[in-house]
Amino acid sequence: MNFIESGKSLGARVEGLDLSVPLTDAQFVQLEQALGKYGVLSYPQQTLTSQQLKQFSERFGKLEVNVANMYQESGLPEVMILSNKVENGKPLGLSDAGQDWHTDMSYSKMIAFTNVLYGLEIPHRDGEPLGNTEFCNMHAAYDDLPESLKTKLAGMSITHNFEKFWEKMRREKGQRPPLTDAQRAAKPPVSHPIFMKHPITGKTVLYANPGYSMRINELPEAESDDILEFLFEHQLQAKYQYRHRWSVGDVLMWDNMGTLHNAVADYRPDEHRYIKRCQVMANRYFENSPA
Repeated sequence: MNFIESGKSLGARVEGLDLSVPLTDAQFVQLEQALGKYGVLSYPQQTLTSQQLKQFSERFGKLEVNVANMYQESGLPEVMILSNKVENGKPLGLSDAGQDWHTDMSYSKMIAFTNVLYGLEIPHRDGEPLGNTEFCNMHAAYDDLPESLKTKLAGMSITHNFEKFWEKMRREKGQRPPLTDAQRAAKPPVSHPIFMKHPITGKTVLYANPGYSMRINELPEAESDDILEFLFEHQLQAKYQYRHRWSVGDVLMWDNMGTLHNAVADYRPDEHRYIKRCQVMANRYFENSPA
């Protein structure tokens, strides 16, 4: 197993590993540490069944079944389909394009550790891949905050809300139905520390994101809005960013505790993208939540 660094703030390519074969304990530890260090790992030229994708993913923790409860692999609800393909007038998957920057499952009491995506169809135009995935480094974003702001916000928490992001996508993209009362009740707003000790690196990360973060609970609303606006602009600076260029057969995984991500919406409906995804919760590191 070799790690080829991207040369950016995040990212490494893992070579010499067949993910269809169960990991040894030593390989798991090596990958877990690398995920904390690099934030994003890609495994090129993989050939996996959905069951093998699930087995690799669940090595890292308990798998989530998405609250939207749609576009899942038949018989494997933990394997979600991300796609813009349509058959007989029905979407084959949930579109993740144009979602803007966010951190998956910050809206849940038990947050996400890692996402594992497997690219089966990747759109290209003029020889270039489309629908690439961007990331930002929240270790570096925290380190570069003004010391006065670190001191001010230490010990404070942020409310995160699933409905904020879902409704934004519904209004702006028209891609999603409204949440049902049951879905809304299943994901009520939750609070998490604004600064979190990363359980793998032991360093502090900024745990806030434009997609789900609503309010700094300990501050007046106007001051909270101003500081969140500053934090969102700060954390998305180009110096913290890395973009993964997809190829068919790529498995891409990232650490949701130490990164933000964004799926680039630069492909047309006739330029097909089909990806299978597992989402791993952080139950290895937190008994109930990071609070």
